[in-house]
Amino acid sequence: MACHPELVHQVLMDARTFDKGGPLYDRLRTLLGDGVGTCRHQAHQRQRRLLQPGFRKARVADHTELMGEEVESVCREWRAGQEVDISATMLTLSARVLSRVLFSDSLDAATAAEVHSCLVTIVRGLFLRTVVPVDALFRVPTPANRRYRHASDRLRAIVDAAIAERRRDTPPGERDDLLGVLLAAARSDGEAAAITEREVRSQVFTLMFAGVESTSLCLASAFELLARHPEEERRLHSEVDSVLAAGRPPGRDELPSLVHTRCVLTETLRHRPPGWLFTRVTTKETALGGHRLPRGATVLYSPYLLHHDPASFPDPDRFLPDRWLPGRAVAVPPGAMIPFAAGTRKCIGETFAMAEATVAVAFIARHWRLRHLPGHVERLRPAASLGPRELVMVCEPRAQRPVRTPPGAYSLAPRAKATPGFHDPRTAGGDSVHDT
Repeated sequence: MACHPELVHQVLMDARTFDKGGPLYDRLRTLLGDGVGTCRHQAHQRQRRLLQPGFRKARVADHTELMGEEVESVCREWRAGQEVDISATMLTLSARVLSRVLFSDSLDAATAAEVHSCLVTIVRGLFLRTVVPVDALFRVPTPANRRYRHASDRLRAIVDAAIAERRRDTPPGERDDLLGVLLAAARSDGEAAAITEREVRSQVFTLMFAGVESTSLCLASAFELLARHPEEERRLHSEVDSVLAAGRPPGRDELPSLVHTRCVLTETLRHRPPGWLFTRVTTKETALGGHRLPRGATVLYSPYLLHHDPASFPDPDRFLPDRWLPGRAVAVPPGAMIPFAAGTRKCIGETFAMAEATVAVAFIARHWRLRHLPGHVERLRPAASLGPRELVMVCEPRAQRPVRTPPGAYSLAPRAKATPGFHDPRTAGGDSVHDT
């Protein structure tokens, strides 16, 4: 177990010696295949190069309007005093955003809803399969095992059908989404660039799992922490009120001005990183912290442990977004703050995830204040990732501000026909108004 930032930095910066492996990745490969987040070192560079165009900063900026449409969509029906399952809502939001970025309009509403349901079931069962190394237990036909197996089979079938339909019906380059990027690579004539059908599915699976749950847990944690720190919440409200036009989510031009919003999210990732425990496996005999490690040794590291080390972060249990103001973050030692890992295996979706989370927190905070239920007690249960999975909060409208109804917003389920025009969050519609 590497517990010092310098040792973890050594591990992450030498991906050739400390390759992805161990119980977590062995299980993930069974489910996801050898995608960019789970593949061995020798395959990673080629896979990352294929996906990188879809995650460049300019490309992510192009998705901000889409992100804004979805965050408006998921909280459009909130009402004053309503109890909202924030964990489920944020999961729905991240699933919608990623579905549009991956598949554009390839999935109908019912299929997209089934994808969401399958993801939830698989994520819940994944951690147990990671920490309990007895495969026979998971072959017993218990209700939980049957649900997990059915969800895995259905998700594979849905993804395979989407890929097959796209190959059959869409001319090359017609849809500008990540699936299109992958299929274009699969059609490449160059032997070094071309990827197989199986690799396409592995990349889609990897992006779905990495891009949905981690972002949703970060968002749920951010709102849970803000509700317990009213001064930070007040500062957030002041910033979004001054930056955002009434009723509109932040666009690409507003994102750089949301400095405190981004500090809130960065501190949330420090305080409660969704990816809290990872493993690597040595590919040759090596030394770490003065100890000789044989080839095939498993090395563990915990972002949660490092993020709560008082030597790197004074008063580590306090929620202090100002730690990340420009000029202050440079004091953090390498390897101490690693919510997206580091080195060549740093998460390819970091810029995308931060943009999505910033859009969501800013828009919701512009219109709503989320309050804990009376008697709320924080209960975090570590699983494959860390964060609140059953967080229910009361939503209170902040002010009478118009909310734009986005045209053609994507949905995981059929929606009632929207009323044209603008909606006040307290009065419209009877108090109605989002490590690879």
